[in-house]
Amino acid sequence: MAGYPAWDQDSARTIVAGLAHLEGATLPMLHALQDAFGYVDPQAVPLIAEALNLSRAEVHGAISFYHDFRTAPQPARIVRLCRAEACQALGCEAVVEDLAHRHGIVVDDPQAGDAAVETVYCLGNCALGPSALVDGELFGRVDAARIAALCRHGRAHS
Repeated sequence: MAGYPAWDQDSARTIVAGLAHLEGATLPMLHALQDAFGYVDPQAVPLIAEALNLSRAEVHGAISFYHDFRTAPQPARIVRLCRAEACQALGCEAVVEDLAHRHGIVVDDPQAGDAAVETVYCLGNCALGPSALVDGELFGRVDAARIAALCRHGRAHS
C-alpha cells in the first residue's frame, strides 16, 4: 500500500510501549498504529492487551466499535458516498442498488480490493446530492456510472 510501511511487529511494539503510560491509552495506541501503518493489524491486539493489562476481547472490542479503525490495509482509492437524509431524498439509495446490480460494486464491502465505496453521513453538499468525496475532491449529483468510473480510475492509478 502506497504511503505506509508494511506492518512491523517490532515497530508496533515500540509504539505501544511509548504510549502505555497514558491514562486511557487504548485509543491513542490504536490511532498511532493506524497512523503509522494505515491500519491496525490483528497482531496488535495481544501487544496492547499485555501493555495495558486488558483482555484481548476488550482491545478487539475497541477496534471493532469504532468504524474508522481498519484491520487490513485500506484500498488505494476510497469513494465516500453520502447516504444522509438529503442525499437519500435525491436518490443515493438507487445509486447504491445500481452500483451493485450493474457494476458489481458493493457499498461498504470489507473485501473491496483496491477501490472501495464507503458510506458517510453528510458531506455538506446537500443541494447537489447525491454527493461523493474522492481524494479530497467533492462531487455532486453523482450516479452509479460516475461512482464506478471513479473506482476504475483509482484502480488504474494504484
